[in-house]
Amino acid sequence: MSILKFQNVSMGFGAGTGRIDVLNGVTLEVEEGEFVAILGFSGTGKSTLMNLIAGLEMPDTGTVTFKGAPIKGPGPERGLVFQSYSLMPWLTVGGNVGLAVDAVFPKLSKPERQAKIDHYVNMVGLSHAITRRPSELSGGMRQRVSVARALAMNPEMLLLDEPLSALDALTRANLADEILDIWETDKKTCILITNDVDEAILLANRIIPLNPDGTLADPVIVNIPRPRDRAAMNDDATFKALRVQVTKYLMDVGIAAKVEEARTLPNVTPIHSLPAAVADAQKDGIEERYLVFSQLDKVYPTPKGPLTVVEDFDLKVKKGEFISLIGHSGCGKSTVLTMAAGLNPISSGAIRLDGWNVEGADPERAVVFQSPNLFPWLSAKENVAIGVDKVYPRASRAERQDVIEYYLERVGLADSMDKQASSMSNGMKQRVGIARAFALSPKLLLLDEPFGMLDSLTRWELQEVLMEVWSRTKVTTVCVTHDVDEAILLADRVVMMTNGPQATIGKITDVKLPRPRTRKALLEHPDYYTYRAEVLDFLKEYEHGDPAERPGDADHEPKSEKIAAE
Repeated sequence: MSILKFQNVSMGFGAGTGRIDVLNGVTLEVEEGEFVAILGFSGTGKSTLMNLIAGLEMPDTGTVTFKGAPIKGPGPERGLVFQSYSLMPWLTVGGNVGLAVDAVFPKLSKPERQAKIDHYVNMVGLSHAITRRPSELSGGMRQRVSVARALAMNPEMLLLDEPLSALDALTRANLADEILDIWETDKKTCILITNDVDEAILLANRIIPLNPDGTLADPVIVNIPRPRDRAAMNDDATFKALRVQVTKYLMDVGIAAKVEEARTLPNVTPIHSLPAAVADAQKDGIEERYLVFSQLDKVYPTPKGPLTVVEDFDLKVKKGEFISLIGHSGCGKSTVLTMAAGLNPISSGAIRLDGWNVEGADPERAVVFQSPNLFPWLSAKENVAIGVDKVYPRASRAERQDVIEYYLERVGLADSMDKQASSMSNGMKQRVGIARAFALSPKLLLLDEPFGMLDSLTRWELQEVLMEVWSRTKVTTVCVTHDVDEAILLADRVVMMTNGPQATIGKITDVKLPRPRTRKALLEHPDYYTYRAEVLDFLKEYEHGDPAERPGDADHEPKSEKIAAE
């Protein structure tokens, strides 16, 4: 029986020539007790669709009905969890959940009210934190309060508008598992807006991709038996096939070729290139040991004494090699990267690049951070020009301009070169950051979670951009990431770090997958999931801390307690 129905719904914003159509002719039915995932790129109208279901907006044409009646506004039968937490900062966890209980059950006695609050707080594993305020909670804990508050309204339908997108990978996985447990217990109708394919497959009965033109694609039925085990999916043939099917569709409709071939790169030499005589003298040894981390340590002083964050980090990188550096939060990945950039002093050991010790920052080592750090009042071209003018002082103005425009074109910004950074999306800003780094013609490219602030599908898009530009330059690259698929997709070798303090290299996996690479091709490669399992197994081993320091499995916290103690 259908509980929700869209009938030929269209909606847009603005008027006249400035109007933007967001949803076009959407027709959809959701069955009672069903879990549906709506999947699509940013800007395709996912949140608009959710706002229509929640009654926060009305369609321009068509109808949206709940249990046969038109939706005319918000109602407690449709509980909504937003991407942001929207908690009352002056209230405790119990107080925030109590707001929902009071709204739906105003006549409860005080003990009955408290019992309901306790029940829903316990459902999301926060009983130990019921008296804490939001400022005392992690991001994952705050989002669980939002879920508890929505559940406390006892809705017939739970609406989840990208509730996990602002969380780190491990917290996101844990909370997704909790949502799945809650759904399997209560079997409430659930609609999830997401941009994560794996999340959609794990949670949903049906996945409905939203096309860039605001129409719905044909639904994909997720025929994987429940309960579903996240770890087992790496070896599940049905899961792999669904992953390929959904990924291929989204990439075909959402990642169109945006690179034009209008410009060529001028033959200009950056000032940080080695003199020819030196390069010739060093050529044989430098190819194999182009970048060397030698017994690298990083120690910070603390009131309780020295704290060793990274210890005995030893790695040799070939010229033109792409290294992914992965590990749990706090394992020192970014510390290693900032030492390589010359932004963080080395405590002991050394880093050598092209035969010279790394000392201080230098444009020969270009860095792309998680946040692109653009000057907001400058255009894309002007932001890239700052570095180019410094690195190519002997080139003519026209040649420098060609370098700038060539790389902006490569990252898909041919039509936005004169756009101010302040008016760009996060994805566009990061494209400028990538163009700026490559335009320096660096000897070493350092990427510190460059796509960490972006949604999953925008990350896909920029990973494709990065691979396309890297394949032309073959610049030696080290990329810090927490994303297993990203690490394998990009790298020649995946370097896995143990947990800190005293973090070091725990394992290195050679990724012998063919280049040039695309996500679609790799998902179908017979060795891809073998590499994925290697990295996942290592991360799982260190998920609860350093296994060498754990007394035994019997002493580990159960998963529910670990999550609650986050």
